[in-house]
Amino acid sequence: MASMRQARTGRGRRSRRVLNSQINVTPLVDVMLVLLIVFILTAQFLSVGVPLELPKTDANSMQAEQEELTISVRKDGTIFLQETEVSLEDLKTRLVALADNGYEERINIRGDKDGDYGPVMKVMATINAAGFTNIGLVTDPNAQ
Repeated sequence: MASMRQARTGRGRRSRRVLNSQINVTPLVDVMLVLLIVFILTAQFLSVGVPLELPKTDANSMQAEQEELTISVRKDGTIFLQETEVSLEDLKTRLVALADNGYEERINIRGDKDGDYGPVMKVMATINAAGFTNIGLVTDPNAQ
C-alpha cells in the first residue's frame, strides 16, 4: 500500500510540503525607513560647513539658482572657503580657480556676529579685487 501511495504522489511524503514562493518584504521596509530617517537627519547637518553665530535680521532669504560659493569668517579672523581654511593671500587665487560660471558667480560671506568687522571687509575687498561683483552677506533670518 505504501508503494501505491508513492506512485500517486510521485515522491512520497516530501510532496506534501509546499514551498512558499512569496518574498517577505517586512525587513526590507524596516531597513528602508531607517535609512530614510538617517538621510533626512544627516542632510540637515551637511548644509552648513563652518559653525558660526550669524547676525539675526528680518530679511527674507534669497532663492539660489545654483550652488554658490560660501566664505566664512570666524570671530578670531579665520577664513574658510566652503569648509577649507585659507589665508587671505590665497583666497584670491582659489576663488579664480573655483569660478565655474565666470565672474558672475554668486559668493556668499558668512561672518560671526561677535567678530570684528575688519576681517569681513578685507575678505570683501579681496573678492572684489579678484573680479567678482555678485557678493552677498548671509544672516540668520530668525530675528529676535
